[in-house]
Amino acid sequence: MGRSSPKAALFWPLLLVILALDVTTKSLAVTFLVPEYVPHGVVGEWVQLTLAYNPGASFGIGVGPYSRGVFIVLALFALVILAQLYRATAPSDRLRAMALALVCAGAGGNMLDRIRSSRGVIDFIDLGIGDTRFYTFNVADMAITVGALALAWVLWQEDRTRSVAAGHPVTESQSPS
Repeated sequence: MGRSSPKAALFWPLLLVILALDVTTKSLAVTFLVPEYVPHGVVGEWVQLTLAYNPGASFGIGVGPYSRGVFIVLALFALVILAQLYRATAPSDRLRAMALALVCAGAGGNMLDRIRSSRGVIDFIDLGIGDTRFYTFNVADMAITVGALALAWVLWQEDRTRSVAAGHPVTESQSPS
Protein backbone atom coordinates (compact mmCIF):
# COMPACT_ATOMS: atom_id res chain seq x y z
CA MET A 1 0.00 0.00 0.00
CA GLY A 2 1.44 3.42 -0.96
CA ARG A 3 2.01 6.32 1.38
CA SER A 4 -0.43 9.18 1.25
CA SER A 5 0.76 12.62 0.25
CA PRO A 6 1.25 15.32 2.90
CA LYS A 7 -1.81 17.12 1.51
CA ALA A 8 -4.02 14.03 1.91
CA ALA A 9 -2.60 13.29 5.37
CA LEU A 10 -3.76 16.77 6.45
CA PHE A 11 -6.87 17.26 4.30
CA TRP A 12 -8.92 14.16 5.15
CA PRO A 13 -8.38 14.04 8.94
CA LEU A 14 -8.98 17.79 9.25
CA LEU A 15 -12.14 17.62 7.13
CA LEU A 16 -13.50 14.71 9.17
CA VAL A 17 -12.64 16.27 12.56
CA ILE A 18 -14.24 19.62 11.67
CA LEU A 19 -17.32 17.92 10.22
CA ALA A 20 -17.68 15.73 13.33
CA LEU A 21 -17.19 18.75 15.61
CA ASP A 22 -19.83 20.68 13.67
CA VAL A 23 -22.38 17.86 13.75
CA THR A 24 -21.72 17.16 17.45
CA THR A 25 -21.96 20.79 18.59
CA LYS A 26 -25.17 21.30 16.61
CA SER A 27 -26.66 18.18 18.18
CA LEU A 28 -25.71 19.44 21.64
CA ALA A 29 -27.21 22.85 20.84
CA VAL A 30 -30.53 21.29 19.80
CA THR A 31 -30.57 19.15 22.95
CA PHE A 32 -29.51 21.70 25.57
CA LEU A 33 -30.22 25.20 24.24
CA VAL A 34 -33.98 25.13 24.55
CA PRO A 35 -36.16 26.99 24.09
CA GLU A 36 -35.08 28.36 20.73
CA TYR A 37 -33.96 31.98 20.38
CA VAL A 38 -33.40 32.37 24.15
CA PRO A 39 -29.79 33.38 24.96
CA HIS A 40 -27.76 31.37 27.47
CA GLY A 41 -24.89 33.48 28.81
CA VAL A 42 -21.39 32.05 28.68
CA VAL A 43 -19.30 35.20 29.19
CA GLY A 44 -21.82 37.80 30.28
CA GLU A 45 -23.64 39.20 27.30
CA TRP A 46 -20.48 39.13 25.17
CA VAL A 47 -20.62 35.41 24.42
CA GLN A 48 -23.97 33.65 24.48
CA LEU A 49 -25.29 30.38 23.12
CA THR A 50 -28.64 30.79 21.39
CA LEU A 51 -30.31 28.06 19.37
CA ALA A 52 -31.44 29.46 16.03
CA TYR A 53 -32.36 28.04 12.65
CA ASN A 54 -31.34 29.78 9.44
CA PRO A 55 -33.16 28.64 6.29
CA GLY A 56 -31.09 31.09 4.21
CA ALA A 57 -27.41 31.83 3.82
CA SER A 58 -25.15 34.10 5.86
CA PHE A 59 -26.93 36.97 7.55
CA GLY A 60 -30.29 35.31 6.75
CA ILE A 61 -30.05 35.94 3.01
CA GLY A 62 -32.64 33.76 1.30
CA VAL A 63 -34.40 33.19 -2.00
CA GLY A 64 -37.89 32.62 -0.68
CA PRO A 65 -39.54 29.22 -0.60
CA TYR A 66 -36.80 27.71 -2.75
CA SER A 67 -33.92 28.62 -0.40
CA ARG A 68 -33.40 25.08 0.87
CA GLY A 69 -33.03 23.52 -2.58
CA VAL A 70 -31.05 26.42 -4.00
CA PHE A 71 -28.53 26.35 -1.14
CA ILE A 72 -28.16 22.56 -1.30
CA VAL A 73 -27.38 22.82 -5.04
CA LEU A 74 -24.98 25.73 -4.45
CA ALA A 75 -23.17 23.76 -1.73
CA LEU A 76 -22.84 20.74 -4.05
CA PHE A 77 -21.53 23.01 -6.82
CA ALA A 78 -19.04 24.60 -4.40
CA LEU A 79 -17.87 21.15 -3.26
CA VAL A 80 -17.26 20.11 -6.89
CA ILE A 81 -15.15 23.25 -7.47
CA LEU A 82 -13.28 22.67 -4.19
CA ALA A 83 -12.62 19.05 -5.20
CA GLN A 84 -11.07 20.29 -8.44
CA LEU A 85 -8.90 22.72 -6.48
CA TYR A 86 -7.86 19.88 -4.17
CA ARG A 87 -6.88 17.65 -7.12
CA ALA A 88 -4.84 20.54 -8.57
CA THR A 89 -3.06 21.08 -5.25
CA ALA A 90 0.58 20.03 -5.12
CA PRO A 91 1.15 17.01 -2.83
CA SER A 92 3.32 19.11 -0.50
CA ASP A 93 1.03 22.19 -0.33
CA ARG A 94 -0.26 21.73 3.20
CA LEU A 95 -1.61 25.27 3.67
CA ARG A 96 -3.78 25.02 0.56
CA ALA A 97 -4.93 21.53 1.63
CA MET A 98 -5.81 22.87 5.10
CA ALA A 99 -7.77 25.79 3.66
CA LEU A 100 -9.68 23.50 1.30
CA ALA A 101 -10.44 21.02 4.10
CA LEU A 102 -11.89 23.79 6.27
CA VAL A 103 -14.12 25.16 3.51
CA CYS A 104 -15.26 21.67 2.46
CA ALA A 105 -16.05 20.63 6.03
CA GLY A 106 -18.01 23.82 6.65
CA ALA A 107 -19.94 23.60 3.40
CA GLY A 108 -20.66 19.94 4.05
CA GLY A 109 -21.81 20.53 7.63
CA ASN A 110 -24.26 23.28 6.70
CA MET A 111 -25.47 21.29 3.68
CA LEU A 112 -26.21 18.30 5.95
CA ASP A 113 -28.42 20.55 8.08
CA ARG A 114 -30.37 21.66 5.02
CA ILE A 115 -30.80 18.08 3.83
CA ARG A 116 -31.95 16.83 7.26
CA SER A 117 -34.42 19.61 8.06
CA SER A 118 -36.52 22.21 6.28
CA ARG A 119 -35.88 24.51 9.26
CA GLY A 120 -32.40 25.24 7.93
CA VAL A 121 -28.91 25.43 9.33
CA ILE A 122 -28.52 25.14 13.10
CA ASP A 123 -26.72 28.17 14.52
CA PHE A 124 -25.91 28.73 18.19
CA ILE A 125 -22.82 30.92 18.76
CA ASP A 126 -23.99 34.45 19.56
CA LEU A 127 -21.46 37.27 20.06
CA GLY A 128 -22.04 40.92 20.82
CA ILE A 129 -22.77 43.53 23.44
CA GLY A 130 -26.35 44.09 24.55
CA ASP A 131 -28.59 44.53 21.54
CA THR A 132 -25.60 44.93 19.21
CA ARG A 133 -25.03 41.34 18.11
CA PHE A 134 -23.06 39.68 15.35
CA TYR A 135 -25.10 37.16 13.40
CA THR A 136 -25.51 33.78 15.14
CA PHE A 137 -23.21 31.17 13.64
CA ASN A 138 -21.78 27.68 14.09
CA VAL A 139 -18.56 25.66 13.77
CA ALA A 140 -19.14 25.14 10.02
CA ASP A 141 -19.38 28.91 9.50
CA MET A 142 -16.10 29.44 11.36
CA ALA A 143 -14.40 26.77 9.23
CA ILE A 144 -15.70 28.33 6.01
CA THR A 145 -14.54 31.80 7.05
CA VAL A 146 -11.05 30.78 8.18
CA GLY A 147 -10.64 28.40 5.23
CA ALA A 148 -11.82 30.96 2.67
CA LEU A 149 -9.44 33.61 4.03
CA ALA A 150 -6.54 31.14 4.01
CA LEU A 151 -7.44 29.96 0.49
CA ALA A 152 -7.63 33.55 -0.76
CA TRP A 153 -4.18 34.18 0.73
CA VAL A 154 -2.73 31.02 -0.84
CA LEU A 155 -4.21 31.75 -4.28
CA TRP A 156 -3.04 35.37 -4.10
CA GLN A 157 0.49 34.20 -3.23
CA GLU A 158 0.42 31.68 -6.12
CA ASP A 159 -0.68 34.41 -8.53
CA ARG A 160 2.00 36.74 -7.21
CA THR A 161 4.66 34.02 -7.65
CA ARG A 162 3.48 33.36 -11.23
CA SER A 163 3.64 37.07 -12.03
CA VAL A 164 7.21 37.32 -10.76
CA ALA A 165 8.20 34.14 -12.62
CA ALA A 166 6.68 35.55 -15.82
CA GLY A 167 8.88 38.62 -15.50
CA HIS A 168 6.20 40.95 -14.17
CA PRO A 169 7.68 42.24 -10.91
CA VAL A 170 5.26 42.97 -8.11
CA THR A 171 5.12 46.68 -7.29
CA GLU A 172 4.93 48.09 -3.79
CA SER A 173 1.18 48.75 -4.23
CA GLN A 174 0.68 45.02 -4.96
CA SER A 175 2.69 43.71 -2.01
CA PRO A 176 1.27 43.36 1.50
CA SER A 177 2.17 46.01 4.02
